[in-house]
Amino acid sequence: MRLALYTGLILAGGFTGLTPALPADPTGDWRVADAVANIRVAQCNGSMWGAVSWEKQPGGRDEYNPDPSKKTRPTLGMATLIDMKKKPGVDQWEGQVYNAKDGQLYSATITPVGTDQLEIKGCVMGFLCGGETWTRVAPPIPLSTANAMAKGAPKPTGAAPKAQGTTGGTTGASATAPAPAAAPKTTTTAKPGQKNAADPIGDICLLPEIAGFAH
Repeated sequence: MRLALYTGLILAGGFTGLTPALPADPTGDWRVADAVANIRVAQCNGSMWGAVSWEKQPGGRDEYNPDPSKKTRPTLGMATLIDMKKKPGVDQWEGQVYNAKDGQLYSATITPVGTDQLEIKGCVMGFLCGGETWTRVAPPIPLSTANAMAKGAPKPTGAAPKAQGTTGGTTGASATAPAPAAAPKTTTTAKPGQKNAADPIGDICLLPEIAGFAH
């Protein structure tokens, strides 16, 4: 049995300048075996989770899900590796995998092979096991701030004071103070897993499906 996790979704271009990964680090973005989607793997509150971070054909839906309420949910950002715990004494994690091709959950393991491959195996009822190997396309991801239940920056508590106008002596019109010049924009390099315009998923630990389960 070949485990096909995602269908109908290719990486637009190769990834260059990969940061060398430590052995046995399953985090990062991985291209699935048939090159139709990327799965982002990150550690969320002690478990490894994976979610679809890129798809060739945008707008995919979870149409094979047996739950009618989920059949129209977007596949982008959908969890595929679920609550995978590290096995004692080995560089392997076990949990569940969601197969979008048939809408079913399977017992599964993920095992890093060197630094740039991830082997995934899934089984039905403990037998009829199949698997595939994913290829790394982005570097490992730092530990999510969500693991520490980090909160966002505090919001301002009040509005900024309004500029006081001056009354003209002959016309009675008020002149407002000139608006301050806009601060120059700075360019920064997005960290792995950081949400930005080119990466609508960002930290998968903050996705509602994962955050609600992991915390």
